[in-house]
Amino acid sequence: MTAPQDTSRRTLLKAGAALGALTTVGCTGFPTTDESDSTPNGNGSGETDGNSSDGFEIEEVAEGLGHPWGIAFLPNDSRLLVTERLGRLTLVDQEDGTLEPVDGTPEVYTEGQGGLLDVTLHPEFPDESWIYLTYAAVNDAGESATHLGRGRIDADELRLADFETLHVAEPFVDSDGHFGSRAVFDEEGALYVTTGDRQSKEFGPDHVAQDTSNELGATLRLAPDGSIPDDNPFVDDPEARDSIFSYGHRNAQGMTVRPGTDELWQSEHGEGDGDELNVIEAGGNYGWPVATYACEYGTEEPLGDLPDERQDTVEPVYYWECGTGGYPPAGMTFYDGGAFPDWQGDLFVGNLGAEYLGRFTVEGRNVSAAGSLLDGRGWRIRDVEVAPDTGHLYVLVDAEDAPLIRLVPE
Repeated sequence: MTAPQDTSRRTLLKAGAALGALTTVGCTGFPTTDESDSTPNGNGSGETDGNSSDGFEIEEVAEGLGHPWGIAFLPNDSRLLVTERLGRLTLVDQEDGTLEPVDGTPEVYTEGQGGLLDVTLHPEFPDESWIYLTYAAVNDAGESATHLGRGRIDADELRLADFETLHVAEPFVDSDGHFGSRAVFDEEGALYVTTGDRQSKEFGPDHVAQDTSNELGATLRLAPDGSIPDDNPFVDDPEARDSIFSYGHRNAQGMTVRPGTDELWQSEHGEGDGDELNVIEAGGNYGWPVATYACEYGTEEPLGDLPDERQDTVEPVYYWECGTGGYPPAGMTFYDGGAFPDWQGDLFVGNLGAEYLGRFTVEGRNVSAAGSLLDGRGWRIRDVEVAPDTGHLYVLVDAEDAPLIRLVPE
């Protein structure tokens, strides 16, 4: 997405937002909400819904999940793992929808946006039977932080053994918002974890996301055992945290590696709109809040500079400007399965506030909106993944009593 270069656009944005008339490439036209806002319930219907114009049918895999967050497919097993924010790790049978809770998970902080968050497998699973979890937890003072831990799964005994905390994104903060939190391995076996800015309202250069001496509002890069890779971009900077790979983020809740490349892509929440899709570069400053297309909540006042006006920050590859309605994004994945040839290489991003699954075409780093799926059902889309065996698209709905659904060819 290419932004206009006219620096007077900030004035136009403010006026356009007041009139409700401003549109730009990539804008959804839907109302936006931050993750902390109240939202409609999104219970699944249990139906199979064919749609010839879209070429897919909707199947309900399971129901009764409590605010599910992340999905991980177990190889050579009919079951997959789902995290539920209130602290449960669940094995879901893809064939009959049976839910089986897994013992041995850590104690989590479930206030606000906190809880048990993402899940991913060791890249050499099942030879290395580690399951990685991100979650919110508190210290003795009741302050919270994003944690990364791992345990060895015994799927037959339904338990995690030898669970250990690998990393805590410090400092602990008296806040229950903006924990991140996605965890993804790249092709080389490095583990990336997103952290949020913990809802800091210091909108200036002293914001925590602009300070590399802490791990807030960042992408962290770790080895599978939680240690720091010696080629991380800030390991030789005594004033920066060695774990940081990129910084200047508000709250990235989607992350994926583009198949066939080493590109790490993220979806990130803005404030008043300003949502972004980013390609993450080592050592990159992604601007929040000094360079952003967002406005402050409730004021329509622009925050910071425009990203295309600064040379010291990395511009998003796609964004939603203040006044456009935004796109509160969640989990994301590139489609690389065989079930839907027309989707090959497309990017799918969950939409929370407007309640649909967005599809985007990607050529290099040029991103174009290609349509919305599952809209009109009242489903906040939390995560989306491609089943490695069938190529079906699995989608998590975020609700108190939520379904896991899959899209299959019509």
